[in-house]
This record gives sequence, structure tokens and C-alpha cells, in this order.
Amino acid sequence: MSPILLWFGLLGLLPVIWLLWPGADLWFSRVERSLGRFARRKRAVVLAAFMVAIGVRVLLLPIVHVPVPEVHDEFSYLLQADTFAHGRLTNPPHPMWIYLDTFHVLQRPTYASIFPPAQGAILALGKLLGHPWIGVLLSSAAMCAALAWMLQGWLPPQWAMVGATLVMLRIHFFSYWLESYWGGAMAALGGALILGALPRVMKWRRTRDAVLIAVGVAVLANSRPLEGFIFCVPIAVYLMFWLVSERSPALSVTGPKLILPMALVLGATFAFILYDNWRITNNPFLLPHALYDREYINYRVFRWQHIKPPFQYLNPQFDDYFNHWVRETFAPSWHLLWEELAGWWLFFVDVLYAVVLLDLPRTVRDRRTRFALILFMWCALGLLLPFTFEPHYAAPMTAAFVILLVQCFRHLRRWRFRGRPVGIFLTRLVILLAIVRISLFTIQAYRLPRLDWSIYRERMV
Repeated sequence: MSPILLWFGLLGLLPVIWLLWPGADLWFSRVERSLGRFARRKRAVVLAAFMVAIGVRVLLLPIVHVPVPEVHDEFSYLLQADTFAHGRLTNPPHPMWIYLDTFHVLQRPTYASIFPPAQGAILALGKLLGHPWIGVLLSSAAMCAALAWMLQGWLPPQWAMVGATLVMLRIHFFSYWLESYWGGAMAALGGALILGALPRVMKWRRTRDAVLIAVGVAVLANSRPLEGFIFCVPIAVYLMFWLVSERSPALSVTGPKLILPMALVLGATFAFILYDNWRITNNPFLLPHALYDREYINYRVFRWQHIKPPFQYLNPQFDDYFNHWVRETFAPSWHLLWEELAGWWLFFVDVLYAVVLLDLPRTVRDRRTRFALILFMWCALGLLLPFTFEPHYAAPMTAAFVILLVQCFRHLRRWRFRGRPVGIFLTRLVILLAIVRISLFTIQAYRLPRLDWSIYRERMV
């Protein structure tokens, strides 16, 4: 459904629901009270987010089938998954590699995917369970559960459950993070673990929360290293200021309980990355992606770089892709930058959630979410550094965005017009239309014999 049709549907439903408001309000109030009582069972909410995310998608399998890989990146991740599933980090080079060269894959010094290992690892788990897409489903469901848990550390329980619902309706169901093998959920999971454990560490000073921060950093380092590093900089600064402030316990307490466990996990993560690099590139300090860029990439990776002269490739497909298509498609222009920003907006916000952001000015002034706002703005600036953009590049900042989205939802709910609760009406309508849209996409998928995920993604936005 296009954004224009959604707007017309919203405008058409407004007078109808407004007239039926007295009866609808009674029914909605009962449902919300019941869900509010359930939301206070925090562990049950996190488990429910995980199970619903899996259960609903599994029930739709007869209608919306398991996705088929179509993009170069997906095949590279699947190669990585197959390698891991066979108990290897990489493969020996093929003697006829020159005839088998393909995109996003190293042929020398070893045969391996160029991507960080987190997505390949979760696909390998799925492969061992029966199909790589099972790993995609598990990672996306874990992302929903982690975001619900993260929100419980920042907001009241009932609003944490609302946030998990919004995430499932927009980012989980029918997005290319779930309907392809490209990834996105793993990095969002890492960001949620860090941002969820941060307030808990400061409040409870528990070792397990410190370990969860380190685990989140490890996930980001092995899924989206650049964007993950940008995300972690404000977190590290905030933690260091807290550790030296008067609110923090003495170093004799925070050292063994917080700093040491984090250091051990991060040290093990760094050692694994060095070992993985050494096995693939024969150099512990050379990332596979960096080696691939050195040998194949002749366009700008970052905005401050200059375009390299055309390379001489060994096959016409590489020549057509790198020397022609990429240069023409991603030529420097303000229009390209606008398309990238619009791509982020349409994937994460969309027309429906734009209604929620009507109360963004009040959320910006809210002290409770000020750090999430700073973190979000910092990551948004960091996303301008690479010359190209896809929504999964922004996956680490998903947790910060969801905090702001739910806080806008809370403020919007307080809106009143001539004594009538307009805000309550709008927030309920947003969730209802989001559910209706998922139903419409399910019907659309049922009518089409096979749905190209890239076209599906365009229709989602």
C-alpha cells in the first residue's frame, strides 16, 4: 500500500471512528487495562515478544514463503554460513578461482566472504536447524525481545510493551531484515543490549549487566563495525563520566564487578577478530572487507575520498558493475543524499509513525530521553560518512530511535482538543492501521505466486 493510500485511509477512518468513539473507548480501555497488567510481568513480556515474532511469521509460511536469495550480499553471507556450519572460518582457495570470481567474496589468499561473521554465524545456526532463514527469523525475534527488554530499563513497563509492538509491526514483519539474508537484526540486537544494560548498570551495579554491555559491543563489532563503533563512542564517554562521578561507587567496587568483566569479554572479542582476520587474509590487522576494497573497489566508500580511475577486471560483469553501474548510480549529488535520508525515514518511520512524531518537540525537551536523543543524532551524523546507505547500516541506532518513538507516543497520548482525548484516539488508530496494513500485505503476498523481496521492500515503504 502506498503512503498516499494510507493517508486517504487515515482521513477516511477519522470521522467514522470519531462518531463511534464512546463505544470504542470502552472496549479499548478494557483491552489496555488487561495489557497493562500483563506488561508489569517484565520477563513474560520479553518472552512473549520473542514467541509472537516467531509464531506469527511461522503461521504465515503457507502464504508468505521462505525468501529466496537474490542479491550479491546475500549469497556472500550464505557462503559464510556454509563455511561456519562445516566448522571452518574460511576455505582454501580454489585452483580455478579465476573462473569462479564473484561479488563480495575473497578468492585469495583464502576463499571466504568479506563480511563480518555475526550474520553468517546466525545463518549457520539456521542451517544446522534445517534452513538458513531459520537463523534470520531467530535473530529478528531476538531483536524484538531485546528491544522490549531495553525499553523496560528506560520507560514504564506498559510503554515498553507498546514499543515492542511498534517494532514488530514496522521493522520485523515483512521488512527486508526478515525477508532476505542481508541482515540488520543482529546489529539492532547488539545496540539494544548495550542501551538496555546501561541504565541497569548505573542503578544496580550488577556484573551481568556489565557483561551484557560488552556482549552488545561484541555483536556490533562482528556485524556493523563502523556504525557500531560510532554508536559505542557516546556510551563509552557516558560510562567513563559516571565512573568518575560522585554517583558511582568506589573503584574497589566497580573494578571487579563492572570494569573487569567488561574488559575480559571485550578482550576475547578483540582476540577473535584478530584471529579471524589472520585466518582469512593472513594478516591479523587486515579486515577481509578492507582487502576486498583494495583489490576491487574503485568508487568512493567515504564522502571525503576521491573516485579512483577505472580498474582492469578479469571478467565483464565486474567491469560493468564497478566501472559503469556504480559510478552512474551513486554519482555525487544532493539528490542522492536526499534519497538516502528518505530511505531511512521510510523504513523506520513511514507515514503511520510520522503521526506519532507530531509531538517530537516535547520529546526533544524531555530530560528522561535526552541521552537517547544525543546518541541518535550522533549516529545520524555518523551515517553521513559512508558514500552509500542502506537501512541496515542504521541498525545499531534502532534502540535509540525506538526510545524516542515511544516517548513521542506517550506525549501524543496526552493531547486533548476541546476536552476530548484526541491523543488517545490517534495512538490507537496508528496501531490499528499498522495491523491492517500487515493484513493487506499478507493478502497481497497470497495473490502473487512469488514476490521479489526488493519489490516487496519498496511496497512496504
